[in-house]
Amino acid sequence: MTDNELFLPRAAIPNTPRQAPAWAKKSPPKSKAATRSKITAQKYLAPRDPHEHARKIAENVIDAWHQSYGGSSIDIPLGTVAALALLRQPPGTGNGLADWILQRQPHELPQLFKEIYLGHWIKRPDLINRALRLHDWAWNPNPDPQQLRAIQAVTHRAVNQGLLDLTGHDDPYLRAETDVLSPLLTGLRHKSDKKWRGEYHTPACVTDLLANMLVDKDFAQPDLAIREPAVGSGTMFRSVAQRLRDLGLNTRDYHWYGNDIDALAAACAAVNTIIWDLGPNAFIGCADSLTTQDGGYAKTLAEANESFAQRDRYMDTATSIAASRRAFRLLDDLIANKGTAVA
Repeated sequence: MTDNELFLPRAAIPNTPRQAPAWAKKSPPKSKAATRSKITAQKYLAPRDPHEHARKIAENVIDAWHQSYGGSSIDIPLGTVAALALLRQPPGTGNGLADWILQRQPHELPQLFKEIYLGHWIKRPDLINRALRLHDWAWNPNPDPQQLRAIQAVTHRAVNQGLLDLTGHDDPYLRAETDVLSPLLTGLRHKSDKKWRGEYHTPACVTDLLANMLVDKDFAQPDLAIREPAVGSGTMFRSVAQRLRDLGLNTRDYHWYGNDIDALAAACAAVNTIIWDLGPNAFIGCADSLTTQDGGYAKTLAEANESFAQRDRYMDTATSIAASRRAFRLLDDLIANKGTAVA
């Protein structure tokens, strides 16, 4: 008898059909492997308000993290969501990207996140270096298996709650409708931790109101410097950027300088700077703006310049190595062909 055959009682009388019992009519349970191979993105009813949608994603991610792992390593779920938010979902592909992500096994996710961050490091090494707190754990050569399962649970919750619907657009205006990292950061932090840090993120409704009141075409001249000494995750920058776009202006025509004393908040602001496409003149630092004469902006620019110089050195080295390898391959081919001709 094969595994797919059902055991049925024999008939009491030969050649007399007998109805199978109710339990025999049920389909055999699917194996876990078969279930994993058919995981697809689930479309939940997302709130129409993008800020409420971001809060819902944060609540589900926090729940998944604490159920699966928990602890004080809040940079791990935060960095997971930040990496996913850096992805772009090509139009017309439906849930293709989401389904592909959900098919990844736990041990594959750190490599995926590393590739996402490295892809953006090529263009903005200063921002990805600033976001190191969000992704340095992905380089752990011996990750905890339980932690990997928790990362997978966070990934599934974020994707299934529609994270890519908020951050996967090609249009930066649509990507900047809300800040997905702010409610997650504040939700993951313990109440006492937030209290002694004095960390209270300004609600989006307040920053939107301030931006609409303060920013107009007469004020927002090109090359204007927009500074935020306590940038947090960048919520004020988001509101100003959206206001500029509403006025038909380009965020890339302005200079953005944001500092925060908290390294994790500054890391979130750095990732959001990329998501919201604030432009090449947007810089995020980690400094106490009250203890420096210029608010720490000179230090931020110096660190950014060093990041670009380091990137260029690494790229030059990589180019030299690649050229050497090509030369060795050509030499090997030449020697092999010469040996064949002599023979």
